[in-house]
Amino acid sequence: MGESVAKHHRQHRVLIVGGGSAGITVAAQLLRARPGLDVAILEPASVHAYQSGWILAGAGLLPYAQTQRPEAAVIPVGAVWIRDSAARFEPEVRRVITATGASLSYEVLVVATGLKLDWSRIQGLPQALGQHGVVSTYSHPHIAATWKAIRDFRGGTALFTHPATPIKCGGAPQKVMYLADDIFQATSGVGVNTHLIFCSAQPQLYPVEAYNATVEQVVARRGIETRLLHNLVEVRAQERVAVFEVLAEGQEPRREEIPYDLLHVVPPMAAPDVIASSPLAITGPGGWVEVDRFTCQHKRYGDVFALGDVSSLPTAKSLAAVRGQAPVLVANLLAHLDGGPLQAHYDGYTACPLITSFHDVVMAEFDYSLQPVSSFLVDPTKERWSMFLVETRVFPWVYWHRVLKGRLHESRFLKPFGPLVRALGLARNET
Repeated sequence: MGESVAKHHRQHRVLIVGGGSAGITVAAQLLRARPGLDVAILEPASVHAYQSGWILAGAGLLPYAQTQRPEAAVIPVGAVWIRDSAARFEPEVRRVITATGASLSYEVLVVATGLKLDWSRIQGLPQALGQHGVVSTYSHPHIAATWKAIRDFRGGTALFTHPATPIKCGGAPQKVMYLADDIFQATSGVGVNTHLIFCSAQPQLYPVEAYNATVEQVVARRGIETRLLHNLVEVRAQERVAVFEVLAEGQEPRREEIPYDLLHVVPPMAAPDVIASSPLAITGPGGWVEVDRFTCQHKRYGDVFALGDVSSLPTAKSLAAVRGQAPVLVANLLAHLDGGPLQAHYDGYTACPLITSFHDVVMAEFDYSLQPVSSFLVDPTKERWSMFLVETRVFPWVYWHRVLKGRLHESRFLKPFGPLVRALGLARNET
């Protein structure tokens, strides 16, 4: 059960700030590795969300009930849940001040707050969201309305965006678009004539070349127009006009206006303000917690570790990345407590189940080398029905019953499912 902050000052050996996927995973693994360790989790929310399931649920591929549970149900046995939030970090004296004014001291701090959605960085977007054809699956209150708008769409220009900043689940902007296109095509017999445009601030559709080649084939097959290096900066909702800053190489930035009938926006993202304004943050864009890319230890404060979306780890921000980072952080945190060397190294492993239709997924796995890797011992660059089943049926169960229980200690945790994947079916167009 959660507890209110009854004392003005308290101390714990390990203080984890954030009770989302990263924080709970680390707490569970710590307590499995060292039962009885004094671990506290600072988290204000009463509901824990499986955010990877939001797009699935919105598209009708997963019941909404499978995307959330009470926070109390996921707090590991043996951990103390402090129902409060961080208001200030004081790493010089190993202390966190909470929103209610409590002082929390620690021997080791783990920062796992996640990131913030910075809607206000796009002029006119906060006021427009949810009306005048402006939708987003990244806004949890608007997910159901977003999919209703997609299903009710009766033709015109459907515009999908990807911002210039790092984002959680880098493939999500395209997932929504491909599923929407399937819906548009299914209703084409009743007069839906749609022109899809994907505007991305990135230089290519996917950062890993091998997967980018696959995605380029997908958009070509679907007839989707792509405009790269297009960063959304303003929404004039009543006019239904999206304004982009275009960053063509060797040219001065210019503005481009694109009329739309439906606009799906992925907002810029950054570290929460309490992190970005703290001594823990990097100097530069994003405000992420500055950690070593291999050990997850802070570069300036040896008793601070971070992982997940809020960290500066130079890989995609995803649940799969957390699965790879957590066992490394746990091993190094325990070594730090014991006064030993930090020998565990994170190789940058991450994955993005890139949904390309209502029956296909590209399980894009890679590491710091930006080369494809496969937990299933099959070509990971192919669209597969078997991977669609893994994403929609296997992963939700694994999340609640394995990941959050601290029972997955290897980044390549999917290997046992390899024979199942190969037995379930072949890749699209594979013989």
